[in-house]
Amino acid sequence: MTKLAVFDVDFTLTRRETLMEFYIFMVKKDPKLILYAPFSIFSAFLFVLGLFTAKKAKENFISFIKGISEENMKLLTAEFYEKRLCKIFYKDALDTIKKLKKEGYKIYLISASAEFYLRELYKIEEVDKVIGTIFSVENGKHYNKIIGKNCKGEEKVRRLLESLKKDGMEVDFKNSYMFSDSLSDLPLFKIVGNPCLINYRKNNPYNIKVLNWK
Repeated sequence: MTKLAVFDVDFTLTRRETLMEFYIFMVKKDPKLILYAPFSIFSAFLFVLGLFTAKKAKENFISFIKGISEENMKLLTAEFYEKRLCKIFYKDALDTIKKLKKEGYKIYLISASAEFYLRELYKIEEVDKVIGTIFSVENGKHYNKIIGKNCKGEEKVRRLLESLKKDGMEVDFKNSYMFSDSLSDLPLFKIVGNPCLINYRKNNPYNIKVLNWK
């Protein structure tokens, strides 16, 4: 049976939120995209008030990608990885990935962030699978509409099991790991034998092991 080491991305593999990093990168490429900032902040405010779902808020925030061709997006995300994304990894996260890979674990990255730029994380040679929130591509162009559900909470479990079934993989969950900075990943924590919280400072009612990564 296969053993998994599953990692969240934002604040687990990376020190900062990847979507905000991608937006900053895009604004530096095209300064007029700063015009999307007020709309994005307002959407986040409505989410905090409970007037927007996380899905709706995320669709609004990432509206700056509308109309970008697939060809151009591949170039942009590759540059994003080299200039920003690869520079915000926790060293301890990469060391853990390398260690568990050597021990025979399959390395899965699962995040609520956008899969179209998270695919760049396959450049980490130990990574076997990247799963993220899927945004629509129509007529060769990217849009801000989420296909299916925001990849968060229970949806992460569903997407993981769907992927494993598709690959015909039988998993030893008792001896598998899950790493995340947040209890929003409790559904994934519950299905593995070795759950680990990363740099967690809040109340920990489930007594999940806390690791301090730098």
